[in-house]
Amino acid sequence: MSLRFEALAPRLPSPLQEAADEHFARRGVRLLLKRDDLIHTSLPGNKWRKLAPNLRAAAEAGHRSLLTFGGAYSNHLRATAAAGRLLGLRTIGVVRGEELADRPLNPSLARCAADGMLLHFVPRSVYRRRADPEWHTQLRAMFGECAVIPEGGSNAAAVRGCAELGRELRGHTDVAAVACGTGGTLAGMAEGLSAAQRCIGVPVLKGGFLPDEVRRLQRDAFGGPRGDWSLDERFHCGGYARTSGELADFAAAFATRNGLPPLDHVYVAKLLFGLTALAAEGAFARGSTVTAVVTGFPGPTTGPEC
Repeated sequence: MSLRFEALAPRLPSPLQEAADEHFARRGVRLLLKRDDLIHTSLPGNKWRKLAPNLRAAAEAGHRSLLTFGGAYSNHLRATAAAGRLLGLRTIGVVRGEELADRPLNPSLARCAADGMLLHFVPRSVYRRRADPEWHTQLRAMFGECAVIPEGGSNAAAVRGCAELGRELRGHTDVAAVACGTGGTLAGMAEGLSAAQRCIGVPVLKGGFLPDEVRRLQRDAFGGPRGDWSLDERFHCGGYARTSGELADFAAAFATRNGLPPLDHVYVAKLLFGLTALAAEGAFARGSTVTAVVTGFPGPTTGPEC
C-alpha cells in the first residue's frame, strides 16, 4: 500500500525557546522549552514521534484501517484521527466511558469525529481489557481487519521513535522533563539522552503504575533499562484531565510571560507547575539548565476525569 507520508512531514528538530521565569532565575537555573508542539500542525509533539513509526508499520502490513484507545480528552485519539484524514485511512477510536455516548461530544471528540473517526464507547470495566489480544480479535470481528495501536500510541516502535527526542537534547540541557500519560515518551527520551543527562517524568494520572510501565516499555524497545530517569507523582491534580484554580492561574500567567498560546492543562501545565515546585525545593543545581518538553495540542482541553 502506498501512502502519501509527505503529508506528515515534520519540523525537526523542534526548536528550543528560552523561558522567562523568576522561580528558576532566583535559583540560578535556566529554563528552556522544547517546542515539540510545533513539529506538525495536526500531529504535534510526542504524538507525531509515537504515531509515525506505527503508521509506517501499518502501511507495510497493508492495513487501511487503524483502531486505537483513549479517554474522552485523549490527544492520542485526536492525533490518530488527524493522521487518518491526512493519509486516507479509516480510523476507529474505542473511548473509555459508555455513558459518554448519550452526551454531546466534547471539543476533543468532536474534532475526532470531524476528522472521520468512528467513535465506539465502552464501559470502563470493558476498557480495562484494552491490551487483551482476545478483545482485539473481537473488535476486528466488529469493525473489520485493522492495525491496533495501543492507548497513547505507546509500544516498542513508538518508544524507539521518542529516543530521537532525547538525542535532539544532547548538549543542550542537564535535565529534560516531560508530562507522562502512558510513559512511552519518557521511556524513549531517557534512552536518547547522554549519560551525563537525567530526565524527569511528571505523571498526569494517579495510581503509581508508571514506573513498572516505563521499565516494560524499555525492555520491549531496547531489551532492558535505559537512561537516568525518575517520576514525581505529586502534580496530577487528582487525576487525568483534573485541574484546579491554582493550576489554571499558573498556566495563564506562564503563557502570558512567555508569549505562548494557552497551555494544555492536561499535560503541559502540570509539567511546568511541577518543575516550578521542584525548583523552589532546590531540586536543580545552581547553574544548571532544565528543559520542559512541550507536547500535545495547544489550548486547554480540561474536563472531568474520564
